Amino acid sequence: MRFLKNSLLVVFFIVSGIACSTLTPKNSTVAKEEPVVIANDSLEYEITIIDPGFTTYLNSIARPRGYHSLAYLEIRNRFYVPIWNTRVNNPGLYNPAIYENRIDYDPHVNYGYEVNYKLFNYFEFAQRKYRMVLR
Repeated sequence: MRFLKNSLLVVFFIVSGIACSTLTPKNSTVAKEEPVVIANDSLEYEITIIDPGFTTYLNSIARPRGYHSLAYLEIRNRFYVPIWNTRVNNPGLYNPAIYENRIDYDPHVNYGYEVNYKLFNYFEFAQRKYRMVLR
């Protein structure tokens, strides 16, 4: 999929019980985590990430907005996206419960700071949560 004008891209990272790092008892009360939406209205696209713990990571562990420059985030995303997509395309080698959807990131499109910030932080979060290295 490509980020095109008037297109909508929705990416769901849904984690199966096997991939979860913690299990909660049936009778426990757990606050429902809201999905993280990555959007740029001027380009008219949207990515939605649903992965338990990402909202918490973004609000408490991730470096604050402005810590990294836009150029840094773009370089890192240009590095991470092809690795991610290679893993999506090889479900026999990589866990398809983690690598569910391709990410179409065009390095020639200016997605803006917020999109690059959240996408970069999702890659950082996924590496920590799933104990993997995107290299």
